[in-house]
Amino acid sequence: MNFSNSTFLLRTAVAIILLTHSLPSIYTGDVNNFGNLYLNTVGFAPIGVPLAWAIKLSHVAAAICLLLDKFIKPAAIVTIFILLVGIVMVHFKEGWFVVGGGRNGWEYNFLLIVALVSIVFPNGLKSQKG
Repeated sequence: MNFSNSTFLLRTAVAIILLTHSLPSIYTGDVNNFGNLYLNTVGFAPIGVPLAWAIKLSHVAAAICLLLDKFIKPAAIVTIFILLVGIVMVHFKEGWFVVGGGRNGWEYNFLLIVALVSIVFPNGLKSQKG
């Protein structure tokens, strides 16, 4: 772990969120339900369950990468892609708010995407010269 890196706290927070979003469903078997009851029914049959496992395991791998400060860019790219697909397929139709003004909206995914972009580009989106 790189404690001196300016992104340490943000990397740790995002890693905790990814782990708490993934590990419980892995241990309870709900990841199979996500594959069978959602992904297979929206057009991913017969690969819904393997795809669900790939998504959940990618979150665990990304969390480990964030904690170790290794392979941050590929981990962030994969996670951002998954979060964007989640917005399109699940959350957008529910509106912006996760709770309060709505239910299951896309504000949470949006915040995670911005956090991951901030981790990948800790000095902002400066143009690269050179």
